[in-house]
Amino acid sequence: MMGPRQEAQAALFYEFSLEDHVPQDHLLRSIDRFIDLSSIRTHLSDFYSHTGRPSIDPELLIRMLIVGYCFGIRSERRLCEEVHLNLAYRWFCRLDLNDRIPDHSTFSKNRHGRFRESDLLRHVFEMTVARCIQEGFVGGQGFAADASLIVADVQKQNSSNPEDWAARQVKPEDASRAVREYLDVLDDVAFGAASETKPKFTAHADPASQWTAARKGPAFLAYSDNYLIDTDHGIILDVEATRSIRQAEVGAMRRMIDRTEERFGLRPEWVAADTAYGASENLVWLTLKRQILPFIPVFDNSKRDDGTWSRSDFTWDEDNDRYICPEGKELKHTRRNYSDPARRASGLKARSYGARKSDCKNCPSKAKCCPNTPTRRIRREKYEIVRDFARQCTASEFNPTAQARRKKVEMLFAHLKRILGLGRLRLRGPCGVQDEFTLAAIAQNLRKLAKLKPMVPVPS
Repeated sequence: MMGPRQEAQAALFYEFSLEDHVPQDHLLRSIDRFIDLSSIRTHLSDFYSHTGRPSIDPELLIRMLIVGYCFGIRSERRLCEEVHLNLAYRWFCRLDLNDRIPDHSTFSKNRHGRFRESDLLRHVFEMTVARCIQEGFVGGQGFAADASLIVADVQKQNSSNPEDWAARQVKPEDASRAVREYLDVLDDVAFGAASETKPKFTAHADPASQWTAARKGPAFLAYSDNYLIDTDHGIILDVEATRSIRQAEVGAMRRMIDRTEERFGLRPEWVAADTAYGASENLVWLTLKRQILPFIPVFDNSKRDDGTWSRSDFTWDEDNDRYICPEGKELKHTRRNYSDPARRASGLKARSYGARKSDCKNCPSKAKCCPNTPTRRIRREKYEIVRDFARQCTASEFNPTAQARRKKVEMLFAHLKRILGLGRLRLRGPCGVQDEFTLAAIAQNLRKLAKLKPMVPVPS
């Protein structure tokens, strides 16, 4: 028999508790255990007026943003709608059924105002890292660094050659917020000062974005999201936005290592990264200045592709300052008297080692060594001893373990794009991009905490 029609009736009195309608195994319940935002009101106290109407609770805004980035809700307009409808979201944001949801424009006003002036998002991120350390999920012995390209919120059609349009020539009072932010960071290594090379195209709406073809496909405008992680459990220790060029990414790794030691007292014994971080200057910084073992493939342009012997085929004899070729002949450094003082300056970055003409002329392996030149010469970099030390690290028994742990940072980037939906940026300008990357790192660390320390089921 068909039951009676269900009709909604207005109730004069009812009892309703959000606590009873949020599942015990819900992700937000697990995340809520690790969030303590009680300090942000003190952090923001100097950025609020003591008169006028009460403002929206900043803790509510931060909790709503965490919900959005944890569940891939990128639009703040849609986020407000979802929090309005979803009971679990309301519970996490400490909202009752009758509480109003803030307007989506509130996020933009606070982001460009007091949140950015107080660096609140960085403060919240560091609180999550401190909680990860407190829970024992950060070992501090091994770090890994990497960068991933994130498509900028601009189109190639709205870009031009830097010679035709330069942001430096734009008047700040007539420029958009993203252009003004770019003008403020022109001297920052992460952006304008990282390299003197001019990009092929510059976006008018977001000139800090970089025209890149690093994915070996169609070029596009992008930023680089730089992560520094602890390799024990893949906890993100620091995050920084830069232009998508190798020099800026390497510099970001150094700043993140220094900042992590300053903030949390963590100094790694070793760092793992890919070949992009294997330049001589970076290896010198890691090994000599910071005493950190580099498990990083050396960036080397000496390898030959024509089938002849590369520099790695020659043996270095440090005691006698010479190279030994595979045939047993020596290559020595020849001292020369230069008429140009600049050429004999002590700041030369390389030394040249050459074999005797008689040895090369009668050598049976000349076709494999120097078929087009009378003798074989090898350039040795100024810090080649550091490069050799890095090669020893990558040839050690621990290197496979370090490289396997390094893949955790690549997994985080995959999670960032596929699960959290951050394959394309929504905000523009260096500050807006940094905000997005920081919020995403907060969400990833909180989700990691919820996974590593699951909730104990409450007996019914």
